[in-house]
Formats: sequence, C-alpha cells, structure tokens
Amino acid sequence: MASELISSPLPGKVLSVKVAVGQTVKEGDLLLTIEAMKMENEIVATMDGTVSEVMVSPETTVQIGDSLVSIEES
Repeated sequence: MASELISSPLPGKVLSVKVAVGQTVKEGDLLLTIEAMKMENEIVATMDGTVSEVMVSPETTVQIGDSLVSIEES
C-alpha cells in the first residue's frame, strides 16, 4: 500500500482542518486551509485514499516542508 505525506508549501498558520483520521478522500478534496500573508491557501489531497494521520490542528504555525497530513492509498 502506498502512502503520501502532504507537506506545507508555504509558511503560515493553519486556519482549519477539514479531515480526520480514517476519513476517505479523493484527489482534489480539501484537507486544510493555511493563512499566509492575509490570504487563505487551500491544501488538497494529491491522491485517493484514507487519512492515516493528521499532524496539525487549527492555530498551528507551519513552515515550508512541515508535515500536515498522511494519506494511504485505498
């Protein structure tokens, strides 16, 4: 089973997390929103699968490359 780790593409603050462990997602589904420079940036799933880990919560400050969500191929 393949898995994919979604990393932060930019520094900012997590505004909301839209998924939970065990949730099934499709490629393109919204995972979470990061605020950077007063703009909201949507982080989406890059593959179909099941969320196996969520490493952040709202108000978490993240940097480029920080791990956000892990998705296992279903």
